[in-house]
Amino acid sequence: MSDTPELVIQDAWLEPYSKEIQQRIVNHEENLKAITSEHGSLVAFADWHHSHGITIDSITGEVRLQEWAPAAKKIELVGDFNHWDGNAHVFKKEDSGNWTLSLPALTLQHGDLFKLRLTNANGTVSDKIPACIRRTLQNPETHDFSAQVWNPASNYTWKNNFDTSQIKTPLIYEAHVGMAGEEQRMHSYTEFTKHTLPRIAKLGYNIIQLMAIQEHPYYGSFGYHVSNFFAASSKFGTPEELKHLIDTAHGLGIAVLLDIVHSHSVKNTAEGLNNFDGSRHQYFKEGEAGNHPQWDSKCFDYSKSEVQQFLLSNVRFWLEEYHFDGFRFDGVTSMLYHDHGASSFAHYDAYFKEGVDKHAVGYLQLATTLAKKVKPDVILIAEDMSGMPGLCQPIEYGGIGFTHRLSMGIPDYWIKLLKSKEDEKWEMSELWETLTNRRYQEANISYVESHDQSIVGDKTMAFRLMDSEMYWSMSKEKRNLTIDRGLALHKIIRLITASSAGEGYLNFMGNEFGHPEWLDFPREGNEWSFQHCRRQWSLVDNPDLCYHFLNDFDHAMIKLFKEYPVLPEFGNTYERWIHEEDKIIAFNRGELMFIFNFHPTCSHEDYQIPVPHPGEYQIILNSDSENFGGHSRVDESLSFHSTLWQENKGHVIQCYLPTRTALVLAKK
Repeated sequence: MSDTPELVIQDAWLEPYSKEIQQRIVNHEENLKAITSEHGSLVAFADWHHSHGITIDSITGEVRLQEWAPAAKKIELVGDFNHWDGNAHVFKKEDSGNWTLSLPALTLQHGDLFKLRLTNANGTVSDKIPACIRRTLQNPETHDFSAQVWNPASNYTWKNNFDTSQIKTPLIYEAHVGMAGEEQRMHSYTEFTKHTLPRIAKLGYNIIQLMAIQEHPYYGSFGYHVSNFFAASSKFGTPEELKHLIDTAHGLGIAVLLDIVHSHSVKNTAEGLNNFDGSRHQYFKEGEAGNHPQWDSKCFDYSKSEVQQFLLSNVRFWLEEYHFDGFRFDGVTSMLYHDHGASSFAHYDAYFKEGVDKHAVGYLQLATTLAKKVKPDVILIAEDMSGMPGLCQPIEYGGIGFTHRLSMGIPDYWIKLLKSKEDEKWEMSELWETLTNRRYQEANISYVESHDQSIVGDKTMAFRLMDSEMYWSMSKEKRNLTIDRGLALHKIIRLITASSAGEGYLNFMGNEFGHPEWLDFPREGNEWSFQHCRRQWSLVDNPDLCYHFLNDFDHAMIKLFKEYPVLPEFGNTYERWIHEEDKIIAFNRGELMFIFNFHPTCSHEDYQIPVPHPGEYQIILNSDSENFGGHSRVDESLSFHSTLWQENKGHVIQCYLPTRTALVLAKK
């Protein structure tokens, strides 16, 4: 049996790193062996949420609290029930560093607010929220958070069973509950279920990726400065309302992913884990290594068994308690490297030699393994810009076990292209290379823009293309050349990205119809305004405006990829024709032909396009259709019969290619 990892067999350039890759396999096996030996299984190891925080016996009503705080000198329980005087309710410390307290039934009841009063290692006293708490609530007057007992009379009854394996092509709708409505305020889980879910279902997306679900003190952090990892944010409603949202999505045939944050934690000491027991490095790395300089947050110490147990329990909790179908792991690049990805990744040394946090690699391997044990068809997407080989390969191959990674370089490329070059100077070869340059056998999720490309200081793609003309010229009666260009490019940029740059596709909420302007959360700098922290659905609902053309095209594109599931198949994208002067890119993805004319002024008549097989081809999607705000310059009733090309060198079809138009053809 060969000792060469499968990852190296697939890519000979990795041969110099075979030892390091093999060591990752060995380390994972040893980690699993140690965990299984002590706890019985990895799933049993990820059980902290069942023993820590607050638990109430369903039969006797006895209340038990447990907290890991090895450096603390004393812990008291304070809350509504004892008028915030903890003298009578003092925890007992165990040798393990855990503190426990048992209380009679009804001492703490559903809805009660409470905290832990810790005497820290240095003797100072401060109130904390339990690390595994499942519900927190913010005081509207003082703005501070408290833990809340959440023990409703009856558990939520799930109505829909959902099988993630039915999703062959991941078509992801990234969404934020709070900004999902049009009014200038924070919106709720219930409103999202009632108003936004039907829109997503109508568009045809089969996955929703929910941001900002884990509790976070500052709304403007987009949910990425998490304080309470097991608590569904009370900003948007109750746990049962979130469960109803997910359950309803499942009934519509839509999977739901949690945008999970295990890459860092908020620095707040009152609400979060920072300096919890006074040691300053309980959950986080010691010294400066524990501080994330770019994000102003704290970095977990993945080498500690207790930290692994805490985070792995968090993975299990969201899958089991809320029936999430998987995760988009935030900030994976930051986790994998000691410098958080600040270095260049121009050489494979950066992935396997100095600079890689082997404990973070080990944790992520455990996390993906656990998720697959809890939910075998789980979807696991890594937000990684480094391109580490094997990130989305099985661990037994030398990989880390994710199912997909985000194609983070693609949106950056589109922004750079639009900023730096006039349309007529776009290089087709460069565009094709950028879109298709990814690791074979590692699935990517392509996208033109996520929430990252729309935040304050930047612009949505539509606003970048049409800018202030969107304010005055989006009426069907007032369209001009700027709007025509913007509509055309918005459609074909999305189609070529979705069809060539990955094995799945992602869109951020509202961008499918060309949502204007940018995102900006309420903050002191904008006088706490919600003006840009909402989605203006009335724009797409207005039949007199052009927004619905983009929405209708997006619907047709998503429908195409569901009816023809060509994206997930590796190695089925073949360049057929690239011409710089004509600005043509043509390729086939599986059984479909995609033809793009990016030229701003030249339409091409009887243009010859090589096809993979002889036969008759018909148009199944035309970006220039009148239904999508185009000019209907192509007769969609025509079929294209292939002919022999240059003495048996293949077959071609001849078709009319208008300016800034994309055609998708299928062989009859």
